[in-house]
Amino acid sequence: MLDPDPNLYTVEHLKPGLANGDQERRGENAHDGFIRLTTISLSEFVRLNLPKREYVLSPIMPARSLAMLYAGRGIGKTRVGMGLAYAVASGGEFLRWRAPKPRRVLYVDGEMPAELMHERAHALMAASDYHPPDKCYFQLLAMDFQDLGTSLNLARPEHQTAIEGKLAGAELLVLDNLSTLVNGGRENDAESWDTVQTWLLQLRRRGVAVLLVHHAGRGGEARGTSKREDVLDTVINLKRPEDYDPEEGARFEVHLTKARGIAGDDALPFEAKLQVINGRDFWTCMTLRDREMDEVERLSHGGGTVRDIATELNISKSKVNRLQEKLRAEGRL
Repeated sequence: MLDPDPNLYTVEHLKPGLANGDQERRGENAHDGFIRLTTISLSEFVRLNLPKREYVLSPIMPARSLAMLYAGRGIGKTRVGMGLAYAVASGGEFLRWRAPKPRRVLYVDGEMPAELMHERAHALMAASDYHPPDKCYFQLLAMDFQDLGTSLNLARPEHQTAIEGKLAGAELLVLDNLSTLVNGGRENDAESWDTVQTWLLQLRRRGVAVLLVHHAGRGGEARGTSKREDVLDTVINLKRPEDYDPEEGARFEVHLTKARGIAGDDALPFEAKLQVINGRDFWTCMTLRDREMDEVERLSHGGGTVRDIATELNISKSKVNRLQEKLRAEGRL
């Protein structure tokens, strides 16, 4: 069982006769007909000296936040999940995001062959200018390394407890991916998600941020019940650009479909492209707005009308006008 953070103000749910240290964490006490709840007045609440909320990965993941990364098959979910987690463990950077300081990470992989994970981890680490302060800062729990026949179903309380036992002070838990690690019922059944959601909220209250890695369905949305997104702070969607060529390898658009507390340029979608050079990963990023501006500039210089450009880029004429105005202000038209 995780120890509560003493600096956090929490509502305790206790069974009769239990000491604080023996409290149940999953709310089974509700079946006994007794729940002890605590209230606080608003005036008292605003006077609490709560610590300022820090970032695990700025600006997309505050400490104690819940996030989800989803994409279709083969787009790059695990590459992004691994890169994000390594940045957190090393206090480094990944894509357009930065970790203010190193934090311990537990990465649970339920799908990847060990050989491929080994190759990707090597390429990721070789290209980074940052390294974890200690090897324990990035712990990998790969199901491909477990005894034959071992499986995880994080809808089961005993399996949740097993993961908690491996956290060892981790402040970020990555679960890659839900399809292989959670089997709590039908995927589209909201009730089947309740046990996992309760666990995630308990992890958050105890100071652990969680990133869920998940598959997109045929329509491009996250597969299964939309109830998963209700408690999430951040939802990241990776998708193929319309002009994607399979020969390019990992190139995708990054969209924040839910971004609690994120605004301005930080919330803009961007394109990420990976090049592997001599076994080392190198990423380049460009906001989609900048890419559209480049295309509007090119087509405008080629004599295209506003209507022609809007049709070519599949954007509105008003957006073409706005981008042309900005290009003129920058002296590019």
